[in-house]
Amino acid sequence: MTTHETVLKNEAIDLLAIKPDGIYVDGTLGGGGHAQAILAKLDKGFLYAFDRDQYAIRQASETLRSFSNKTIIQSNFKDIKHHLQTQGVTKIDGLLLDLGLSSFQIDDADRGFTYLQDTRLDMRMDDRQTLTAADIVNTWSKEELARIFFSYGEERNSFKIADQIIKHRPLQSTAALVAITDRINKDVKGHSAKRVFQALRIAVNDELSALEMVLADAVDLLKPGGRLVVITFHSLEDRIVKHFFKAESEHHIPKNLPIIHLPKTRLSVITRKPIYPSEFELQHNPRSRSAKLRAAERNEP
Repeated sequence: MTTHETVLKNEAIDLLAIKPDGIYVDGTLGGGGHAQAILAKLDKGFLYAFDRDQYAIRQASETLRSFSNKTIIQSNFKDIKHHLQTQGVTKIDGLLLDLGLSSFQIDDADRGFTYLQDTRLDMRMDDRQTLTAADIVNTWSKEELARIFFSYGEERNSFKIADQIIKHRPLQSTAALVAITDRINKDVKGHSAKRVFQALRIAVNDELSALEMVLADAVDLLKPGGRLVVITFHSLEDRIVKHFFKAESEHHIPKNLPIIHLPKTRLSVITRKPIYPSEFELQHNPRSRSAKLRAAERNEP
């Protein structure tokens, strides 16, 4: 199995501006690379790390075994605020979100994330969850399938693919689904199933709604001067983060309205343009090529 390489690690850690005695949250523990880098900069500080994937937690727990100033919680990051409150934590100094799949998730065929091997249609990040990609493909209506393929995968042939799925189901394997996308997307650049698999993964794990929820909670949790750092891997995620940062850092005043005093916005954007992996990182970790990093700082109330 491929070793997971942490994407934009140095850039993310620098933008967190870590205080040695601060309280930090890694909302996407994954292989533990970012968490390890955060912990290395803490003295009296503490890290709370979250992941939905039990395998990721086992792997990262081994990586971080020498650090005692941490708590690892198996949970969707949309529930971070709740879990922190149960730990007696109401304010934090920084939150990091790396929204990419870990290499071990992609490379483990049994997880069903890959379209490069013939395996079951699963795609769950948390195996305690019941909904799988097979459930969606085999039970959702043609209209629902077309909607998620178009909305979550930006798949132009969404209705054609949905129609063929309906005609050929039940589909029990990734190969059966790829056979359909190969026929319909035979002239499309890149793998025929890439956008469909992205859409199914987002739908199975409710990724975009979870992202919107954790961003909103992050602003409430951050202390003044606290940092929110987010690494995205496709345009839908990046658009949500970009628009959220814009909405929380700008005033929206109607034209020609007299302005006497404007209250402070809740966030100040640090990265006016996203940060991309360096050429060195791209050469050593091709899976980082679609990564974008954005960061913002909590303002004084």
